[in-house]
Amino acid sequence: MAAGGNAIRGTRVGSGPMGEQDHGYHADRVAVSYWDALGNETVRYFAAGVPDEEIPETIDHPHTGLPAGRDQKNPPAMSKAEPYKTHLAYVKERRTDEEAEQLLADALTQLRQRRGQA
Repeated sequence: MAAGGNAIRGTRVGSGPMGEQDHGYHADRVAVSYWDALGNETVRYFAAGVPDEEIPETIDHPHTGLPAGRDQKNPPAMSKAEPYKTHLAYVKERRTDEEAEQLLADALTQLRQRRGQA
């Protein structure tokens, strides 16, 4: 091919003049680094005008799923996995054995009354 070549090869369709640096207004923003317990860093960008108290202290790291905090030397601890609880386990947390016995007795009394066996 000749040295002149095709002038539009490698440019975007509808692009501005050659050498155009930005394509619109870019809002000012701040980069905030977060670290997880394994030392992995991730960066989140926030608008420059956002007050510091609105920027979250912790996030979930996108690759490890661990909580990540803004303090590199003291990242959030890895959360302990809670074992699956059955419905009965939750009920036992709310009721004492005496309350359970009383509820069972009341339910049996109501059942027997409906059946005419009281």
